[in-house]
Amino acid sequence: GDARVRGQTGVVSERRGSYPFIDFRLLNNTTLSGEIGTKKKVKRLLSFQRYFHASRLLRGIIPQASLYLLDEDYLGQARHMLSKVGMWDFDIFLFDRLTNGNSLVTLLCHLFNVHGLIHHFQLDMVTLHRFFVMVQEDYHSQNPYHNAVHAADVTQAMHCYLREPKLANFLTPSDIMLGLLAAAAHDVDHPGVNQPFLIKTKHHLASLYQNVSVLENHHWRSTIGMLRESRLLAHLPKEVTQDIEQQLGSLILATDINRQNEFLIRLKSHLDNQDLRLEDAQDRHFMLQIALKCADICNPCRVWDLSKQWSERVCEEFYRQGDLEQKFELEISPLCNQQKDTIPSIQIGFMTYIVEPLFERWAQFTGNTPLSENMLNHLRRNKAKWRSLLHKQHSSSRSNDHSGQVTGSQEQTLNEEETP
Repeated sequence: GDARVRGQTGVVSERRGSYPFIDFRLLNNTTLSGEIGTKKKVKRLLSFQRYFHASRLLRGIIPQASLYLLDEDYLGQARHMLSKVGMWDFDIFLFDRLTNGNSLVTLLCHLFNVHGLIHHFQLDMVTLHRFFVMVQEDYHSQNPYHNAVHAADVTQAMHCYLREPKLANFLTPSDIMLGLLAAAAHDVDHPGVNQPFLIKTKHHLASLYQNVSVLENHHWRSTIGMLRESRLLAHLPKEVTQDIEQQLGSLILATDINRQNEFLIRLKSHLDNQDLRLEDAQDRHFMLQIALKCADICNPCRVWDLSKQWSERVCEEFYRQGDLEQKFELEISPLCNQQKDTIPSIQIGFMTYIVEPLFERWAQFTGNTPLSENMLNHLRRNKAKWRSLLHKQHSSSRSNDHSGQVTGSQEQTLNEEETP
């Protein structure tokens, strides 16, 4: 039942991997626990699922999810939304409903067409669509946060950033395609738990990647596996496809939150020295990495209604991990204890130590464009709202007298955890 794909260069790509923590999740589900019984049975079930998925792909059967039918009214509304896909207030949740849960596939097809990538790279539309469906299906819909809707949201943000004049004037079709692909696939097959969880449960991926950028390496390898399976780029010269694969890896690995300071220091140095030369491919690639990092954590910079939904979703994912850890008598990870870590306190710390420093530098790079100013304004307003909610929590709670204090240890925590 091993569904790994080994490419010509020896890179092992994980496809629909079986995770020990999924055993925990299934066993934790009261409706399934009686039926499944033992971990051994769970592993057999998961192995079968992996085998079935792989054999379907090997037989060339297109997943049925790609053949979705929508009411004409919904299609019309979705098309109307796509005409405003470059607007920062784009509601990805509404778009996902209008496309019957196919927001990522629909968005990618539109953006590849808008940017002229299909024509430029002579891509086959059927193969392209099949690849997009593979990517969308490899996200776990049961994850509250790290799912295909998050991927679509990051992709839409990336589209907005690629249109910023400072960057757009220098981008090549390859840059644009890499940016969109990396955004779409940056969290593919995300298990819904963070790297420290995989390490302390001795997950095989943690061993494979020696506890370094474990999830990001897995997302990258999974993406390469799907690219090769789909044969989307098979008509391009081998050296071109190898370069695309390596650059995709460099972009996706940049989303590792543990490398936040590394990228911030480098960006600050470039901006202070004014030595960015976007005519050079290396500097353009670095700014694509920064753009993807921004897109990945831009939720606090969205309008309040959207930002709040994302905050609640990511905290729900954190709390689920904490519940698993408690159930199996593991130490509860930072930010994952629902009794101690409140949504407002988590978000205020995240905004203060992670989001603000990055977006202030991004605004400096873009030259304080309307989009950058808009994002920073939303960020400040949203932070003020979370502070207000935190104050209300403190006022109404006697026992939780220090839950909202953002301390130095919390700053360390936020830099160590994979945060949205």
